[in-house]
Amino acid sequence: MLTSLPNLLTLSRIIAIPALIGAFYLPSPLGNWLALGIFAAAAFTDWLDGYLARSLNEVSGLGRFLDPIADKLLVAATVLMLVYVDRIGDWSILPAIVIMCREILVSGLREFLAELRVRVPVSRLAKWKTVVQMLALAVLIVDDAAGDALPAREIGIAGIWIAALLTLYTGYDYLKAGLRHVTAEAPPATTGDADKRRQAGAE
Repeated sequence: MLTSLPNLLTLSRIIAIPALIGAFYLPSPLGNWLALGIFAAAAFTDWLDGYLARSLNEVSGLGRFLDPIADKLLVAATVLMLVYVDRIGDWSILPAIVIMCREILVSGLREFLAELRVRVPVSRLAKWKTVVQMLALAVLIVDDAAGDALPAREIGIAGIWIAALLTLYTGYDYLKAGLRHVTAEAPPATTGDADKRRQAGAE
């Protein structure tokens, strides 16, 4: 149900993205800290909506559909804005590309497997990858607003590289788990299936 609390929290994560993008255009340090606050609140809802869905027994197909989309939109928008403001650049663009490509790969794989009614559970390492990735992005959002005492950009870039390495490993795990379904031969069509295809072609 769209109006359930977990689903509303998931939707709030999507709605927060334009505000997050807008914060990047504000001068430092206001824009940095405001963007961090929006990003942190959105990231927190990622944990909270899942926790509430399980606690309130409100796990739904809509929630399982919206949740990964909201996560990927949030990460993609943040990475693109960090590239735009030149906090991710030069060689550090490579781990960012790895992270983005992995998100697209896993999304496509999950969509294909969903048609086969096959679920690929999230591994513990994939959860740690998400934690490292979100922390690295948060530190890069703060950047020079943290002051000279904290080398925020260096820490954030190091975190992005670590997240990219974990991304490659977990992405391979997902691909390996799904390949046996992707490459499996389709079951032989029945007479009923053939009739349906002929009727569809006639329409």
